[in-house]
Amino acid sequence: MDRFRMIFQYFQSNSESVMNGICGLLALASVKMYTSFDFSCPCLPQYNMAYGLGIMFIPPVILFLCGLILNRQSLVMLEEWRRPQGRRKKDLAVIRYMCSSIMQRAMVAPVVWIVVTLLDGKCLICAFSGSMDPEKFVGFANVSAVQVQQLLAKVPCKDDELVRNNVSSKAVSRYLRCWSQALGWSILLILIIAAFLARWLRPCFDQATLLQAHHWSNYIDIEQKIFEETCCEHSRLFAHRCILHFFESMRQEIKLHSFSLPREREAPEGEEDLLQGITDQDQVNKLLKTWYYEKPPLDVSQAAQR
Repeated sequence: MDRFRMIFQYFQSNSESVMNGICGLLALASVKMYTSFDFSCPCLPQYNMAYGLGIMFIPPVILFLCGLILNRQSLVMLEEWRRPQGRRKKDLAVIRYMCSSIMQRAMVAPVVWIVVTLLDGKCLICAFSGSMDPEKFVGFANVSAVQVQQLLAKVPCKDDELVRNNVSSKAVSRYLRCWSQALGWSILLILIIAAFLARWLRPCFDQATLLQAHHWSNYIDIEQKIFEETCCEHSRLFAHRCILHFFESMRQEIKLHSFSLPREREAPEGEEDLLQGITDQDQVNKLLKTWYYEKPPLDVSQAAQR
């Protein structure tokens, strides 16, 4: 369990290379999931569309949420957006930059899933085969409306007896597959063009503002991690001192049971420094409340002067 927690915390780090690696892994996982998934259209008029569209869009929502969960900055951004103003102003440009970065990374795997499903074509054929106009295809002229709906619903099921040797059903399947693949390639082309334009037009905008937003978004994340690490270190030393004090106060009772207990040693100078004079629960609670409601301004010169 501890090893899993360490791996999860490592994946939640703010390193861009790690987050890009996670996005790539999620994208590869989405492709692997789809290729290993046994797609079986129900071939029933009332269920085809729900099943086909559900397979196309529900997994991307799950992958999108996984991308948000694994990205540590998503929680940091929400905390920065919701925190009280306090002594430090909130920069909306930094919050927008963090939100944009989070969304871009979280959308990679869902987009890959949707593009792969469209290029494969099975989902679109299953979802819209029953909605096709039978007059566009020969072979449905002498068939009743009920039979037409049954034949159209059976189009995704190539092994079914009704459509196994039916030329019209094969034409419907080819027609929908062509539209699905055309839509998939169009989405992929649009995304590539958008990424190309964003990459090459980026230097045309104010780079100073972009650098500032990038710098302070990283700072907010690093500051939060250092604060948590410092709190953990203080908690460890605080617990250590409390336990030593407890055993020292129980010395007489322990002696009655014939246990030997070493005397409480003096805390090393470094340990006292890390406690920073915060030696009781009320002080700790006040410190945490002050950090949340009145974060100090970003000016280390004041601390240096003191």
